[in-house]
Amino acid sequence: MPTSIRRFLLASLGAIVPCLAALASFGAEPASSASTPAETTAAQPSSYVVKPGDVLEISVWREPDLQRQVLVRPDGAFSFPLVGEVDARGKSVAELTELVSQRVSRYIADAVVTISVQQINGNKIYVLGQVNSPGEFIVNPSVNIMQALSMAGGMTAFASANDIVVLRGRGGSQTALPFRYTEVARGRNLEQNIELMSGDVVVVP
Repeated sequence: MPTSIRRFLLASLGAIVPCLAALASFGAEPASSASTPAETTAAQPSSYVVKPGDVLEISVWREPDLQRQVLVRPDGAFSFPLVGEVDARGKSVAELTELVSQRVSRYIADAVVTISVQQINGNKIYVLGQVNSPGEFIVNPSVNIMQALSMAGGMTAFASANDIVVLRGRGGSQTALPFRYTEVARGRNLEQNIELMSGDVVVVP
């Protein structure tokens, strides 16, 4: 091929390739920004009742010194700067947020307080007896008896499925709630399959 023709073809290709690349990129969706933060955890509902062992994240807007994690002690209380001791027993996240906001507002006008549950360690139930994996289980937010038995690996071949009891302690007293597995498994008397509360003990004889 003559040298002049070869140079003409190479020059023509050099002009066409950028145009083709521009056409290919026309109308393409822009890549998402890498700086957009991804949501990695779901917020806990504000109605969740805080329990001993839970870890809370408390922050006051525009106050770096008032942002920290606190552990709810076994007595159900925790401490926070400017707030002092807070009794969290029986209080929801929303109620604690309101309480802490009121106390902080004594020192910081229009304080915006945020409280979230970082670790749920206090909402525990126990499954004992003739199950494959007895022990304590952290539940979030709650489970019923059938679900608890499943978490414990199911019952062994020696279990008395119709003699299960749930031990529930409240105010220094304890009650035993009967549960007949066979009936519930057959769709009968489903009211027995109650939602367990923190501290409940499921005993499978």
